[in-house]
Amino acid sequence: MLFEDLANELVLHIFQSCNSISDVFNLASTCHHFRTVFAASQRLPILYRAAEAQFGPLQDAIQLVTHNFSQPAHLIRSAPSSLALLQQLLEVGRVAKKWEEIYPIKKWKHNFEDRRLLTPAERHDLRRAIYRLWLYSRAFHNARYTRTTRMHRYNVLERAELLHNWSTAELAEIEDVRLVIRDVLQNHICPSNGTIQRKFRKRFPESEQQLLFNIHLNYPPPPSTFQAHFHSTHQVTSSPKFASSTTKFQSTLYHEPGAEGWGDEIPHYYVVEDMLKLDPGQIVWLRENAPLKGMVEGFVRGLGEWFDNNGETFGQTLEWVIKGRGEDVEELREGIREGEWGVVTVEM
Repeated sequence: MLFEDLANELVLHIFQSCNSISDVFNLASTCHHFRTVFAASQRLPILYRAAEAQFGPLQDAIQLVTHNFSQPAHLIRSAPSSLALLQQLLEVGRVAKKWEEIYPIKKWKHNFEDRRLLTPAERHDLRRAIYRLWLYSRAFHNARYTRTTRMHRYNVLERAELLHNWSTAELAEIEDVRLVIRDVLQNHICPSNGTIQRKFRKRFPESEQQLLFNIHLNYPPPPSTFQAHFHSTHQVTSSPKFASSTTKFQSTLYHEPGAEGWGDEIPHYYVVEDMLKLDPGQIVWLRENAPLKGMVEGFVRGLGEWFDNNGETFGQTLEWVIKGRGEDVEELREGIREGEWGVVTVEM
């Protein structure tokens, strides 16, 4: 039987079985009959069903994209289906899909012989954790919560209310993802002086060059417009002074690899604590578009003065909530490292 002869009911069933948005549109482009059926049907339910399969859980993504400061973050919100809402869901969903590729590399960084692709259920749990951590960052890592007010009891309780929405197992999944994000920050986006030194020697073992590290960690005063590129389609990959092939580890007339370091052990720890306030979307964008330290500094400077010297609060809030449940957060983190908790668990 030819495609053109299939009953409309069967065609609709095929559309409803698609597992991605691209599958829906590709199927609609197969022939004139399929396009006619799709155009005459209720397209939103078909698209939302495909988006749920590809980027779900959409319920958690909806909590993220519909958040605003007019109501508390912990309240569960619903929104009518629309193309505008779907577009926002696809944007955050694509970021979550990128973390599906990053997570296995970092999760099995040392025991790489165990590295594997995530199962569909694990990918679903990972996306859910990304959406929830992103919601927390959007709600509480902003100019409204400065360094001097972050530990006020009202603010602590407000942050804890959001975490109370989720079970301990779900909080472990979020913490698992946060530990992976920390690794990306401290080793790729904001590497320490020691990391720069080690990677430079690994790439250029015969070089006798002594790297010159900057001991001052203050953000330089000149303004930068690099942060604005995050909100545009223009992708910046290098500074104007550098060729596209230049990396942070190459020594050139205009570039000193040691200047890419973010400090020694203790100062670097506080830099990473600051940077953990960035949401998963911003971190992925910096990972792909900001290979040099100056670019990252320019992006951060564009966020405002509240960002500097004002560490993330999710870790402290998690400890508060877990302790309130009569459990130990350090045991939870140890369980994540041992594979007892988190997105990926090991069957005992």
